[in-house]
Amino acid sequence: MARILITGAKGRIGKVLTTHLKKKHHLTLVDVAFSDSDKEFVKDTQTKELDLSVLDNWHGLLDGIEYVIQLAGDPSPEAEFYASLLPLNYQLPHNLYLEASKTDSVKRIIFASSIHAVDAYPQNVQIATNDPVRPADLYGVSKVYLEGLASHYAFTTGLESIGLRIGDFKNDDLPAMNTPEAMANYLSGRDMCHLIDCCLSATLKEPFLLVNGLSNNTFPRLDIDQARVDIGYQPKDDGFKLHGYFNED
Repeated sequence: MARILITGAKGRIGKVLTTHLKKKHHLTLVDVAFSDSDKEFVKDTQTKELDLSVLDNWHGLLDGIEYVIQLAGDPSPEAEFYASLLPLNYQLPHNLYLEASKTDSVKRIIFASSIHAVDAYPQNVQIATNDPVRPADLYGVSKVYLEGLASHYAFTTGLESIGLRIGDFKNDDLPAMNTPEAMANYLSGRDMCHLIDCCLSATLKEPFLLVNGLSNNTFPRLDIDQARVDIGYQPKDDGFKLHGYFNED
């Protein structure tokens, strides 16, 4: 059982991953507040209420932690730079990497990047991780920054990171998608959990790896072949089939 810290644990992805991972690992969940959280969600975990954009709040937080799953930040494409993106999407990950580079226990950081880092490409283009970045908005720009920050620390300090360019994450209780573009971007909860399992167990050839995170969609917006090869990702769901785009005989 690994000791894993999840930032932004109360978000949509964080809740799904917590439920999945706490069966097999020791989890520390971090968010600004847990007072309104379901008791079953936080059961068998350790919780810490912290504003991680404040550097002092990281003091001792990573002691004994082996893996960090970095989900904290403002995920809105309309987020304002000074009010939200600067503290949450720039200062917060900077604090994480600064503190993680000082510890002996952290083996790897797995961080949520986003399709928004490349979503300014035309819709008929499938994007691989080695294609030039093309952010669709300032939120996407902040994810490009995070990818660069992780790469910097990986190749200058040896701190391993895997970045996940996550598409359109959908829980089972969310409304069905109704456009081909949304289906092409689809990532299911089951495949997200499998993707994280792969990131935790993978052996990296280099200390930094960037992979695309989508389900096994018939027409995927992002190329996931690299994830199959490099970390053994084998997604099961298909946004087009799950949402009735094809009529089967």
